[in-house]
Amino acid sequence: MPERLTGRTALVSGAGNGLGRAIARALDAEGARVVLVGRRREPLLDTLAALGSARVATADVSDPASVDALRHELRDEQVSILVNNAGVAGPVKQLTEIEPHEWDEVFAVNVRGVYLMCRAFVPGMVARASGDVINVASVTGKRPLPGRTPYAASKTAVHGLTVTLGSEVGTAGVRVNSLSPGPVAGPRMERNFRLEAERSGITVEEAERAFVSRSSLGRMVTETEVGDAVVAMLGMGGLHCADIDLSAGMVAR
Repeated sequence: MPERLTGRTALVSGAGNGLGRAIARALDAEGARVVLVGRRREPLLDTLAALGSARVATADVSDPASVDALRHELRDEQVSILVNNAGVAGPVKQLTEIEPHEWDEVFAVNVRGVYLMCRAFVPGMVARASGDVINVASVTGKRPLPGRTPYAASKTAVHGLTVTLGSEVGTAGVRVNSLSPGPVAGPRMERNFRLEAERSGITVEEAERAFVSRSSLGRMVTETEVGDAVVAMLGMGGLHCADIDLSAGMVAR
């Protein structure tokens, strides 16, 4: 089969590891020219080594000056796919125990970062009357997850940002959607299980079993499945202002 994204440039934030790296690999495999963005250059170079053709650029998506500098650096690129994947997990605490600076850090990256990156790169898509924005949200923004209030609230905000931006730019030919993974096997979930175990006085294995039991498939999704989902969404011409659950049945509606 021909590569479906040949001729398109895709910017992936948070591309140095985890979901960002998996998404970049999936886009690269479909022929896209991938721009890898993250705070630190070394992890991005590790991702670059696994791709066919890509460009590396460092930026802090939560910092307006850094995002403006990124836009200037990439002025020679026609970014037609923007995947806002950069995010932080935040604290695992009850709401009343969370410090304001912890709350603000989560929203700075998970919400303001999406806003700033869209503000920087969506106008070019509108001018060309073509483009796709995929914001990586989470099923945590759709149902309670005790101890994760800042993260849950930030991902709920991403859903609201997605549908509102989509309503503003859809007639210009720009599609805006979000992808909500459930628990994804990997280091981040291992960290969450460890913190939950410490908070609840249970073992890490018990914390993992309790979490995975919410999935009707009885498992977590994989990073590869998330990358494949991004590619699939790009192939759905009528998908707009939508959110796709990829949760192995964690959320059923």
